[in-house]
Amino acid sequence: MKLDQMSIRDFVQELSSANAAPGGGSVAALCGALGAALSAMVSGLTMGREELKDAWEIMEEVKQSADDLAACFLTLVQEDTDAYLQVMAALRLPKETQEQKASRKTAIEESMKRSSRIPLETLRASGKLIRIAQQAVERGNPVAITDAGGAVQLARTAGAIAAYNVRINLPCIKDETFVSEHKKEVDETLKQMEALFAEVDGYINAQLI
Repeated sequence: MKLDQMSIRDFVQELSSANAAPGGGSVAALCGALGAALSAMVSGLTMGREELKDAWEIMEEVKQSADDLAACFLTLVQEDTDAYLQVMAALRLPKETQEQKASRKTAIEESMKRSSRIPLETLRASGKLIRIAQQAVERGNPVAITDAGGAVQLARTAGAIAAYNVRINLPCIKDETFVSEHKKEVDETLKQMEALFAEVDGYINAQLI
C-alpha cells in the first residue's frame, strides 16, 4: 500500500518500525501536506462570511494553491521513500567485475542525486506554503489565526527537515556542479523562510494575549 493511502495509525506504526523508510524526508512532506490542509481550512472559514468579504478573493487563491500543494506534498511522501529504496538497491548491486563496479558507481551516483532532488522539491514547496500560510494568517478569519499559524510552523518544519535530507546526501555525490547548486538553493531558501517566519510569528503573537 502506498504511504498516502495508509491510515494515520498504520503510517505511524510503519514509521516507528525498525525499517529505515519511511523516514524524515517523508515526514517532512507530510508536515507540508498538513500545513497546506490547514491553510485551505482557514480559507474555507473565511469565504462566505460577509464581514470578511474583502478577503474572499485572496482566500480563494489561498484555497487553490493550498490544495495543489497538499497534493504535491502527498506525492513527495511516497517519492522520498522510493528514492531511499533506490539508493539501497544501488548499494546492493554486484561489484565483482570492473564493468559491474562501473555500473554500480553510476547507479549510486544517480540514486544519491534523486535522494537530494526529492527533499529539495519538498523544501521548495515548503517555501511556497509559508507564503500561502502568511496570507491565511493576515487575511483569514481571525478566529482561525492559530490554525493558520500552525500552517506556518508546519511549513517551517517541513522545510528544515527537507533541507537536512538534501545536505546529508550531497557529500556522497561526485558531481561538483550539482552539489554546489543544490547547496546554494538550500541555503537561500532557508534564509528566506526564516525571515518570513520571524515576521509572521511576530504578527501572530502580537494578536494573542
